[in-house]
Amino acid sequence: MNELNDDLIQLVKDGDRDALAAYLDAVRLPLMAFIQRRLGDALRTKIEPDDIFQEMSTDAVRSLDSIDLSEREPFSWLCQLIERRIIDEHRRFFEAKKRDAGREVAFDGGSDNRSGGFGNMLAQSMTTPSQAFSRKSREARLAIAVSQLPELQQQALQMRYVENLPSKEIAERVGKSDAAVRVMLTRAVKALQDLMLEV
Repeated sequence: MNELNDDLIQLVKDGDRDALAAYLDAVRLPLMAFIQRRLGDALRTKIEPDDIFQEMSTDAVRSLDSIDLSEREPFSWLCQLIERRIIDEHRRFFEAKKRDAGREVAFDGGSDNRSGGFGNMLAQSMTTPSQAFSRKSREARLAIAVSQLPELQQQALQMRYVENLPSKEIAERVGKSDAAVRVMLTRAVKALQDLMLEV
């Protein structure tokens, strides 16, 4: 990665989100190789490496403002995010089997309000503890933001983050390619982050 521009790396360290997006593109191949090495055979049957990369990228954008990269390289930070995501996925797929099936409830808590529990889950994942507004305020703001997205994006977010479906299965359900769904999900999360600043 010596070919990476030092200025780009410094911009990432300074918290520039556009620079982070460019950096993620530049290091995608070595990060994907890292994911492949870390996934393990059992988990690889449950989730696509591309899904791990996408989730890690969302985590990185979300947490960039709250992380101190002055003394560490962005690449090692991204690898750490990948490790955490893989651990979370392993727990979700393999430790969840040990739980009582009766505890497996929808994020909506049985409510007819689609964005209620969905908003709660995304609000917690997209905001940092340092933000000054309460969780209920975040949930309300996110519910408003979700309602402003196109219906297809709402459905894709619901399937990915609430039903925990891989992007390939979402693609089959909505009649799009896997790549198109992954792009749509990334854009939808970014749109939600922007909308939450406005509502």
